Amino acid sequence: MTHADTPAEGEPLIRPSSTDHPLYERVVEACRTVYDPEIPVNIYDLGLVYTIDINEANEVSIHMSLTAPGCPVAGEMPGWVADAVEPVEGVKQVDVNLVWEPPWGMDRMSDEARLELGFM
Repeated sequence: MTHADTPAEGEPLIRPSSTDHPLYERVVEACRTVYDPEIPVNIYDLGLVYTIDINEANEVSIHMSLTAPGCPVAGEMPGWVADAVEPVEGVKQVDVNLVWEPPWGMDRMSDEARLELGFM
């Protein structure tokens, strides 16, 4: 990891999402259509989507992780997410970046995902 990838002291490890952008909820719903092939829960509820950043030009930048760096679909998952989000009406462009910091953990899962997987 290069110094440029490391947040400055005091900055959150996970940048906040553009939750107030009009497209945000539709982008979230598109992310919910993508599933980790080994886990019957969508990537959003698994907590793999860290940040959804949408600028004024409706360009979407998604920072996501995987359940493990050796995940067999690591090379394909960003493309699946981009393919799900690009057709959303109003979205101009989508960039999906895999990040490994902070590492994904089960604490990132939604209550729905925990229930589905029998953790609750």
